[in-house]
Amino acid sequence: MPAAAPSSTDADARYIHHGTADFRRTNLALFAAGFATFGLLYCVQPLMPEFSRHYGVSEAGAALSLSLTTGVLAFAMLFAGALSDAWGRKSLMVASLLSSAVLVLVTAMMPDWTALLVVRTLLGLTLSGLPAVAMTYLSEEMHVESIGLGMGLYISGSAVGGMGGRLITGVLADFFGWRIGVAVVAVIGIAAALIFWRMLPASRHFAAQPLRWRTVAGRFNGIFRDRGLPWLFVEGFLLLGAFVTVYNYLGYRLLAPPYNLSQAVVGLIFGIYLVGTFSSAWMGHLAGKLGRRKVLWTALALMLAGVALTAAQPLWLVMAGIVAVTFGFFGGHSIVSSWVGRRAGAAKAQAASVYLFCYYMGSSIAGASGGLFYAAHGWAGVALFVGVLALLGLLIALWLFRLPPLVDVATAPTPMSKGAMG
Repeated sequence: MPAAAPSSTDADARYIHHGTADFRRTNLALFAAGFATFGLLYCVQPLMPEFSRHYGVSEAGAALSLSLTTGVLAFAMLFAGALSDAWGRKSLMVASLLSSAVLVLVTAMMPDWTALLVVRTLLGLTLSGLPAVAMTYLSEEMHVESIGLGMGLYISGSAVGGMGGRLITGVLADFFGWRIGVAVVAVIGIAAALIFWRMLPASRHFAAQPLRWRTVAGRFNGIFRDRGLPWLFVEGFLLLGAFVTVYNYLGYRLLAPPYNLSQAVVGLIFGIYLVGTFSSAWMGHLAGKLGRRKVLWTALALMLAGVALTAAQPLWLVMAGIVAVTFGFFGGHSIVSSWVGRRAGAAKAQAASVYLFCYYMGSSIAGASGGLFYAAHGWAGVALFVGVLALLGLLIALWLFRLPPLVDVATAPTPMSKGAMG
């Protein structure tokens, strides 16, 4: 007698639900992964004024220490999802974290500017194995009612890591030199990678697929048939482009008159990232209840208001503006990234790769371009540039709000499925 097919309740139970031990283990592991990834990536950001002084490079030149990494990261992530389809999600993410932490440790030993940029470029390649695959893992393994919170908690780890990496290097550079700060971040990254390896549950809904590039190309083509996904990709470009530009040049402004803050104090300002640990989880959960279309526009509106506040002179208004930009960015990224996973159907890995390609190209292109505006017009030029990016993002969010809910896309050549609504 043939075995009975699993009931919908049994199938539903195989997904990770909020409140279970697997949910806690998954979020601890991905919190550690987000912490390591973004600490390793952004630890150089508060050091840019120090790089300008030590190596004699311009503001835009110092920004290459981040822009080169994110540029290579963006391109490499287009292929990371396909590799994880063949090699497995967890194994690729573990290799990515450990190798990246080692490269950051090597960065602290580089004797000149060119060598440092070479290692930072290689870092973009090794880091690519985690962000896109982590989004795919969550989309595959989390229950639909828990994915918004799960993605938000992962991004919270990213926020803490981004803050911790910046804060550690910014403060330690003032007392022990930037090389010690970078080395400490690398050691923390190795420890976080080991936690991730031990805690992340094995995939239950992953089946390895042979690496056939024609099939991969078909899936990439399929995701662009969706009316909403391309706009979400652009939204990712604008979100990170605006956010990174603000933080890239904030240090230059606050170290200069009339503020004349120390490097250590400027490093402590990155503690504002803690706002992101709340906003990403809260807005992600809120979007899961009310609908992403109804919540996304508020995040972009808040970023735009925050950019306007940073143009003021009083320090407390500048800081209030930075808080608003940070809150809006992390909330918006949480909503958009989970939305991409929900819409992409069987092409989740490819959709996540394209989204993160656009996301990090925003960091690379806008982050470097902002230096030209700062050199020409000071902070007013940066605020105007970022304000335009945030306004475009708000207009896209409002356009998405007016669309009816769209269905998932399936892989080519299969016709579009009529699955979960976005």
